Amino acid sequence: MSESLVSDGDLAGDDVRVTHPAAGVASLRARGAAALAALWQVTLVRRAVVLAALAAAWQLAALWQNNPLLFPTFTDTISALIEGLRHEDLFPASVASITVLLKGYVLAIALALGFVSVAIAVPFVKEVLLTLTAMFNPLPAIALLPLAMLWLGLGEASLLLVMVHAVLWPFALAALTGFEQVPETQRLVGRNYGLRGLSYIALILIPAALPSLLSGLKIAWAFAWRTLIAAELVFGVSSRSGGLGWYIYRNRNELLTDKVFAGLVTVILIGLLVEVLFRLVEQRTVRRWGLQR
Repeated sequence: MSESLVSDGDLAGDDVRVTHPAAGVASLRARGAAALAALWQVTLVRRAVVLAALAAAWQLAALWQNNPLLFPTFTDTISALIEGLRHEDLFPASVASITVLLKGYVLAIALALGFVSVAIAVPFVKEVLLTLTAMFNPLPAIALLPLAMLWLGLGEASLLLVMVHAVLWPFALAALTGFEQVPETQRLVGRNYGLRGLSYIALILIPAALPSLLSGLKIAWAFAWRTLIAAELVFGVSSRSGGLGWYIYRNRNELLTDKVFAGLVTVILIGLLVEVLFRLVEQRTVRRWGLQR
């Protein structure tokens, strides 16, 4: 009977590695921590965590309050939101508000760019623009609503008037500041290439001032959105249809607080979506081009 004996010297020559179980666990923990750290760098993940924490706090506060008429729970609000989108007029109201918003927003941006373009070329027009901005920019757009209703009636035109006022002055000021901060070197390059008028503005000033323009667009969007919802709380979008503000106001009169909160959540969600769109534009333009960190 023969036995195969392996000595310590034989084992010493072989490439035998023994991993301690604790070392494997530590390696897995390190990899998991690295993956979580990388995941935390994603903006959407951080925002989702913040929103989840707010929703949990909302739910706990509502349960502690125990008065659905004053403060519905988060789950009741989400149920009212789904019900409003599926079987009520929450989705049409959102579409109506966004449609009016886009009309007023685009009109105001076009007017502001035209005004600022002329102000860049004519010093007197620049003084006029600065004077009007100093006068009307601090004036809340909703304060013009009674005059808009008196002049234009209860219709979409009244909303457009107050929205143009809300967007025009802050964006014009941001655009003028951005154009004035364009380096002289870039201005000389455009002139050396023979650019004049609209081509000079479109090819030199606007790309160089894009960070200020995007900042002005975001500020103007926030003003327009708040002004629109506040105006709709008074008379909706037109005599035939209502927007989100009117949806909120109508359900408040009927003491349907969960639906009021559902309308408010819709306003917030649309605002968050627009913020994401602006961030995508910034990442694909000013950050990629090195104009902004």
